Amino acid sequence: MSWIKLISYKESTGKLRRLYDKVTGPNHNVDNIMMVHGLRPHTMVGHMSLYKNVLHNSNNTLPKWYLEVLGVYVSMLNHCEYCIEHHYSGLKRLLKDDNRSEEIRKGLQNRMFLNILNDKFVQGLIYAEKLTLEASNIKEKEVVALRELGLTDGEILEINQVVSYFNYANRTVLGLGVSTKGDILGLSPNDSSDETNWNHQ
Repeated sequence: MSWIKLISYKESTGKLRRLYDKVTGPNHNVDNIMMVHGLRPHTMVGHMSLYKNVLHNSNNTLPKWYLEVLGVYVSMLNHCEYCIEHHYSGLKRLLKDDNRSEEIRKGLQNRMFLNILNDKFVQGLIYAEKLTLEASNIKEKEVVALRELGLTDGEILEINQVVSYFNYANRTVLGLGVSTKGDILGLSPNDSSDETNWNHQ
């Protein structure tokens, strides 16, 4: 499940048990990406706070399913199967349309999004790719292109933060050999109005 020691829910005590209780899914399941923080619980606090606010906050105005699309695409670019499978499952749950979800996945795999998403969402994926693979080459024109297609500056910030978060999460997973073994795919914090509610359902 990881190349470093994981502390299971049953083994956890004190602060770590309290944090696990905040992020558990059914039957006290804790995703491996969270369990990998067990030796330094304070890093889990930072990770979950960032994740919850970037991807699951009611103040976001872009559709949550699109934020998941960005996450899946960034994870594909980084070859992070863990995050691909988790967030593709989340995307399917949000869209409630398996055919549409599969169409999007194939489009992302082939980098052919023009026929599956509208222009501003396609431009968001182009920005995501450049920010992931060539961050030092990003220019103002990339942001201007997003704005010209109707995205507000706040929505551009949402895209930037989701892309940045997934690059962080991918590197956490890939750098520590985190697998999906034992995880329940597709769970996420559902109460977007409460940034302190991290419970996964």
